[in-house]
Amino acid sequence: MIAYYERAGHNVAGNAVVDGGLVIDLSPMKGVRVDPEQRTVRAEGGATLGDLDRETQIFGLATPLGVVSETGIAGLTLGGGIGWLRRKYGLSSDNLVSVDGVTADGRFLTASEAENSDLFWGIRGGGGNFGVVTSFEYRLHPVGPEVMFCFVLYPGGRAREVLRFCDEYMAEAPDEVSPLGVLGRVPHMELFPERWHGEPYVALLAMYAGEDLEEGERVLRPLRELGGSIADLSARIPYTEAQAVLDEDYPNGWHYYWKSVNVDRLSDEVIERLVDHAGAAPSGHSTIDVWYQGGAMARVAAGETAFGDRSSPILLGIEANWEDARDDEANLAWVRSCFSDMRRFSDGGMYLNFAGFLEEGDQLLRDAYGENYERLGALKDKYDPTNLFRLNQNIKPTA
Repeated sequence: MIAYYERAGHNVAGNAVVDGGLVIDLSPMKGVRVDPEQRTVRAEGGATLGDLDRETQIFGLATPLGVVSETGIAGLTLGGGIGWLRRKYGLSSDNLVSVDGVTADGRFLTASEAENSDLFWGIRGGGGNFGVVTSFEYRLHPVGPEVMFCFVLYPGGRAREVLRFCDEYMAEAPDEVSPLGVLGRVPHMELFPERWHGEPYVALLAMYAGEDLEEGERVLRPLRELGGSIADLSARIPYTEAQAVLDEDYPNGWHYYWKSVNVDRLSDEVIERLVDHAGAAPSGHSTIDVWYQGGAMARVAAGETAFGDRSSPILLGIEANWEDARDDEANLAWVRSCFSDMRRFSDGGMYLNFAGFLEEGDQLLRDAYGENYERLGALKDKYDPTNLFRLNQNIKPTA
């Protein structure tokens, strides 16, 4: 068995390491080279989001990545890659120009639209099924060096009102805005008034990805002006700082178990169930995240990349984050209960970077990939017929 490990990787399920197998550690491979004239960047497979953003921001450029700077670019991108720029510039995988990698039989290949195009299709959402990707070349876009960032917390008792408002706001919002709604409990931190520590909150976070900061402040203002906030941390900040806003929520050494599900709309019943589930979380560090989708990421056809259908306007992320291993069972059960409940409102789609332990097996992958699943199976037959790379969201060979 071979597991593909990338430094600070995008794998909270723990599949990046394995007992009794071979771990390929790419952490020394973290070089980043920017071509500002062509607006591209080449990053090695061990680089993190922070590594890449630091180099591209020297030129006021960025590519869509995730929302935690310590995440490895490899796992993130191979699974799609959803972040603050998703509605303006699409997914991380949508912005790939080419990749270099090594296949199961030891061949070194480049994949792009012009070369090994079938593999290029598959790695854009198909995960680590087809080999070890050693470097990624991305398109870059003008972003930063400063951005307007919205970060406001309201009392949890207003969750229905706040989420409904944001849903209505999105009907007219420009692609430059990619909000994230969060249900959780106020951290015991000096940033927040002490009387609210441990109490339920609903937060709205969003980055304005346009170049006009004053316009960004105007566009984001409605999200901040619902009145009675617990705290409003919104500000003009460096893009690299915006990319790290959530870093402190995921300390090393904690326990994490996340699942996700797409829903067709944020109905009153969906909101009610989300509020109930958030209130039942056994850990005060856990959250339910409401990712508002659409825009550029939704304008890519389902069959254009392996990622599949993007038509659902809402992605729900169910995150159990806890400190003590003795609480494993309760936290796993909470996520699974919420996931099972919310699937009633879904066509089966999800974000496979947030797929728990994939304990549901092949059917979960078939639901997630839809009509792309069979094509991915054919690619697996071609590039990894013995299923050497199987400690992942595994597409099994058909042979």
